[in-house]
Amino acid sequence: MRLDKFLKVSRLIKRRTLAKEVSEQGRISVNGQVAKAGSNVKVGDELKIRFGQKIVTVKIDDIKETSKKDEAATMYTIVKEESVNAET
Repeated sequence: MRLDKFLKVSRLIKRRTLAKEVSEQGRISVNGQVAKAGSNVKVGDELKIRFGQKIVTVKIDDIKETSKKDEAATMYTIVKEESVNAET
């Protein structure tokens, strides 16, 4: 599945266009490599997403084409959340 679609379906990012913009800015990496919106992701991949002053690391547990709001959180596990210093 495409990275931008996974981010939307899993509700890590609310809109697919926003997911695309964030990945084009180089703020998302898959397994340690900077990823584009069209990059394919699979179960077991680790995503690092930078939201402003926070970096969230998640592991993909499941991939679905669509999901309800309550199912979305089961598609990934948050591995770690860390704050980014203002100097970075």
